[in-house]
Amino acid sequence: MMDRRKILKSGAVVAAAAALPMPAIAQSPKKITFLTWNIIDTADIINGWIARFTKDRPGVEVEWQDKKGPELPTFYQTQLAAGTPPDIINTQGALGLEYAGQGALLDITSRLKADAGYGNGFNQNYLGNWVYEGANYMVPFYLTKTVLFWNKTMFQKAGLSGPPQSFDDIIAYAEKMKSADSTGFLTLNFDWLYWPLYAMNGVDLLSTDLKTTAFNTPKAIEVTERLAKATESGAINKISWTGRWVEPNGAFAAGNVGMLHAHAPAYFYVKGQGKWVTPETLGATHVPGSFATPNSHGLGISKGSKNPDLAWDFLKFITNEAQIGEFARLRKLVTGNTAFDTKHFAELDKSDPFVAALLRTQLEHTDKMVGNWRLGNDSRVKEAFWPELQNVMLGRKDAKTALADADKKVQRELKRA
Repeated sequence: MMDRRKILKSGAVVAAAAALPMPAIAQSPKKITFLTWNIIDTADIINGWIARFTKDRPGVEVEWQDKKGPELPTFYQTQLAAGTPPDIINTQGALGLEYAGQGALLDITSRLKADAGYGNGFNQNYLGNWVYEGANYMVPFYLTKTVLFWNKTMFQKAGLSGPPQSFDDIIAYAEKMKSADSTGFLTLNFDWLYWPLYAMNGVDLLSTDLKTTAFNTPKAIEVTERLAKATESGAINKISWTGRWVEPNGAFAAGNVGMLHAHAPAYFYVKGQGKWVTPETLGATHVPGSFATPNSHGLGISKGSKNPDLAWDFLKFITNEAQIGEFARLRKLVTGNTAFDTKHFAELDKSDPFVAALLRTQLEHTDKMVGNWRLGNDSRVKEAFWPELQNVMLGRKDAKTALADADKKVQRELKRA
């Protein structure tokens, strides 16, 4: 049996131990995860952001996860189901709206209002692309919208002096440039990127309140018929309706297609593949009417985040001028951070005037962005509409029948929502 002195001594040791702080290894650090969309090539920059962020925040950890485009949505849905979503997610196009509609993203409206200087520092039309039912869910990461590229050499050979000024011009110019081994026009088709062709003809997909369809009209039928006829004749390249990214951009890079309707980053792919591409041989401008479909990347916070305040802190940190500037200069892109973009364009005016002019189009006429309906079921609506349009372009159905069938399918999705 222990004597009284030993008992007192052991009690004092226990009390002293309890008074000491727990070893660092036993403490639970604050940790957030950051999921990005196929930007593994920027690892040095991302890791630099994390190192600087955590240096001034002892005990904080940031885990970076990067997934390729086709893998990211599946990965995120799996993590949502498991109750372990990444704290911050980088998404493309309307996917952020779908996650907002599912209740997966944190409403950041009050945070933006509380820090008006931060929110007002973004291009407001792009910031509005991630407003769902009146609430903000994401901020811009990097921005793109569609432009019209044209092969100046082919234009000159066809006797065309400049880019088309109307939809009629697009069709007529495409017909003029087609031959046995060339076509006149290509468009990317995913994520509604072709919709400016309809917008410039006054055709919209949905009513203003997004409650009903608006596309099944005589004008829409006429536009669809003309696109299909031009595709059949070889004026419009069929890859417009079958390819996605590599195929149409690769076809344009080959040098035997007159026009390419794509979002701005297509330039870097085409330039890398096409030896003919120079500022003297390639032009880039707005389509007639200055309509464009955005296909931008945003950053949001998962509603299931265990550390939403820390996630917001990191999100603000990486989108400030210093951090986002590193990323944008490497990739030559637009961020939506107006202070940085202004400086960046001035730098590019000296180092790469063509790219400077191209990127400026991304912040021009942002009030005319189309194909960006604030839908929580965008992908389902797209899947209801697109196959029927494709049927017409590939000669499987006439335009009137296909649009009527698409109308029924889209209305069904709107009612389900």
